[in-house]
Amino acid sequence: MNSDFLPVSKSDMDALGWDYYDFLFISGDAYVDHPSFGTALLSRLLEANGYRVCICAQPDRNKVSALTSYGVPRLGVLISGGVIDSMVNHYTASKKRRSSDVYSPGGKAGLRPDRCVIVYSNMARSAFGDIPIIIGGTEASLRRFAHYDYWQDKVRRSILVDSGADMLLFGMGERSLLSLAEALSDGIPINHITNLKGSCYISDKVPKNSVVLPSYEKVSTDKESYARSAAAQYYEQDSVRGKTLVQQHDDKYLVQLPQSPPLSQKEMDRVYSLNFMRAWHPSYDKDGGIPALEEVKFSITSSRGCFGSCSFCALTFHQGRVVQSRSHQSILAEAQKLIWDKDFKGYIHDVGGPTANFRAPSCKKQLKSGTCRDRQCLYPSVCPNAEVDHSDYVELLRKLRALPRVKKVFIRSGIRYDYLISDKDDTFFHELCEHHVSGHLKVAPEHISDNVLRYMGKPGVKQYEKFCRKFYEINKKLGKEQYLVPYLMSSHPGSTLRDAIDLAVYLKRNNIRPEQVQDFYPTPGTLSTAMFYTGLDPRTLKKVYVPKTPHEKALQRALLQSSRKENYKLVHEALVKANRTDLIGFGGDCLIKPERRINNGSTDIRRKGTLTKDKRGFKGQGNSVKGKRH
Repeated sequence: MNSDFLPVSKSDMDALGWDYYDFLFISGDAYVDHPSFGTALLSRLLEANGYRVCICAQPDRNKVSALTSYGVPRLGVLISGGVIDSMVNHYTASKKRRSSDVYSPGGKAGLRPDRCVIVYSNMARSAFGDIPIIIGGTEASLRRFAHYDYWQDKVRRSILVDSGADMLLFGMGERSLLSLAEALSDGIPINHITNLKGSCYISDKVPKNSVVLPSYEKVSTDKESYARSAAAQYYEQDSVRGKTLVQQHDDKYLVQLPQSPPLSQKEMDRVYSLNFMRAWHPSYDKDGGIPALEEVKFSITSSRGCFGSCSFCALTFHQGRVVQSRSHQSILAEAQKLIWDKDFKGYIHDVGGPTANFRAPSCKKQLKSGTCRDRQCLYPSVCPNAEVDHSDYVELLRKLRALPRVKKVFIRSGIRYDYLISDKDDTFFHELCEHHVSGHLKVAPEHISDNVLRYMGKPGVKQYEKFCRKFYEINKKLGKEQYLVPYLMSSHPGSTLRDAIDLAVYLKRNNIRPEQVQDFYPTPGTLSTAMFYTGLDPRTLKKVYVPKTPHEKALQRALLQSSRKENYKLVHEALVKANRTDLIGFGGDCLIKPERRINNGSTDIRRKGTLTKDKRGFKGQGNSVKGKRH
């Protein structure tokens, strides 16, 4: 074995001289010993605190021996579906099976089962009997309550109920997992551990001073009850002011204790200083390795959490709204490790987190009183109490640029542009353009319709336009030719056909031809998914228009790429349906040209010419390029 990696087999354990081990960690991802992968991060943390951990990555669901070969762990089995939900990993927004899996050897698909947390839990119970089974990670965290499942088009029970596990740890699990490990090591039965923040368990009774949600039976048959439940979950997602939530399933109660407190900077630094190999396990070399590592190998996580609170993003429900950051010293120490990697070419690919330009809580009140229950930090506008300050990030980036062998430090994480332009000091904006953009900067306006943006929790288009103007002004002063790549989303709840047409016209006027468009994907744990299922805004219980049929979604998606010949018929149909045939013709705003009859009676589509100049002063936004969505 390679003794620098955690053991992945009984023979590895024997080579280490282990006659017992504490936890078996089963993962839906391949084993990559890098802090961007939760299995490695938590396993290394347990190791650093004196626990012995074995990794069982992507076990064959048909072979229980894949688990029993390790022997019985002393304390329990930990199970994670991997970096992303297994159903999102396997299927596109149109429910088509994906042909690859970047978290598997050689990018091969099919090495983990659908709903792998449930499958692995059943395997563990079969293999080890009455042993503590603890589930966590993204898949478990976002499915901890009764939830709408897009792939089955129905409400499923809590994954804790369906998996038969003993406990669920949600969110970022370092603090809760160490506390649980200590309790189990002290001999406390897992069914007696009912005071652990960041955990869910099944109970026969309702705890005192808890908020009782509508039951699984109720939310699965009544959409208004589902919306009310989703709103309560959202409002109570806070480690300071959040209350215990309870949801009945049959004759039992799912109990969620409040969110675990965010890590301090000192704690964050310790986690990222652990003994990571920063590589995939050598057993994957023969397959060409794990493709997902390439995206993060020369990137640095500088922060966690996001107070952007976009309705379609699950970060609020998983990492939380309170931003936590690492110290400069910790980040520079990690950068030194990157610099001396044999494959380092001089480029740090990213320094950021969910939102790169968030380095601290939006205001100091959050640490003492928690996040505001009924107020978002950035929507509908930046909160007056928000402390908009990029000076710490600027200082950090300057230190990284000054390191020997570093040619360029890029920022590829999302930039929250409304927060950026609210900073009265333009230093970061100038240095972003001068030093940290590789020709194209990815930003996510998502839409331009105020109606749609309201449901998304995103700023109005005027904020985006203000940002665009400033971006190009700064680049002009710098003598640089750099462009914005706007990410756009079609078919989000609230988006009517007319909203999609308005966006299409906006793109035409501004000479933006997106190469990629993200169709709204209803994933568990978001407010937008609750809107998609119920047709109600959980925060107001008012009706929301939802484009649901595959054909209507195709119409809205086609409008965003109206210049493509293959989309002509869909765009034509959409314009006729919306009574916007004024956009079929030769005028400046027209999306398509009329069909022309030819001699044999068939039709010939007159293709659009290429718009060469931006009419609103945004010359140079240009065409989008292919790239990862942030």
